[in-house]
Amino acid sequence: MKRICVFCGSNPGLNPAYAAAARELGRVIAARGLGLVYGGGHVGLMGIVADAAMRAGAEVTGIIPETLMQRELGHGAITELRVVATMHERKAMMADMADGFIVLPGGIGTLEEAVEAFTWTQLGIHDKGLVFLNTAQYWERLGAVFDHMVAEGFLHEKHRAMVTLAATPAEALDALASFAPVAVEKWAQREER
Repeated sequence: MKRICVFCGSNPGLNPAYAAAARELGRVIAARGLGLVYGGGHVGLMGIVADAAMRAGAEVTGIIPETLMQRELGHGAITELRVVATMHERKAMMADMADGFIVLPGGIGTLEEAVEAFTWTQLGIHDKGLVFLNTAQYWERLGAVFDHMVAEGFLHEKHRAMVTLAATPAEALDALASFAPVAVEKWAQREER
């Protein structure tokens, strides 16, 4: 692994543990000699993880669409800030540049990015791991939703096992380092009509 993509909120959230986890993740990424790829903002958890990684010596690449440059206050003090035309370009570039994904707490945009990355792994579009940093049990209920999808026959158990919830940044990076994609020959049940 060379670069880790971090999906996270453009707000810091209400629990101070979220900001602490973002700071620690930035430090651990740098300590392991990895680079950070993220959404390019200077605010919220995005700014916190980027600042911590920069201070600890990591290469930090932000990718932000032109329409969000003003709202998310594009970060001007990182290694590189790439401005793209669309959200689709942003996500594709983040995925292309990174070797795995870690998801800090965040809102709908964070969840959408993470689920898309998971879908791409499931479909074999890429072979990159995804780990939710479960700070203060933030992602616990999402894990239960994935389990429910398995129980109801909409998600293959082997695909569910590809997504990890980790308690600490170090555990999240360890999980990515040991990630191996799973091929499921027939992942969708087809009925004759």
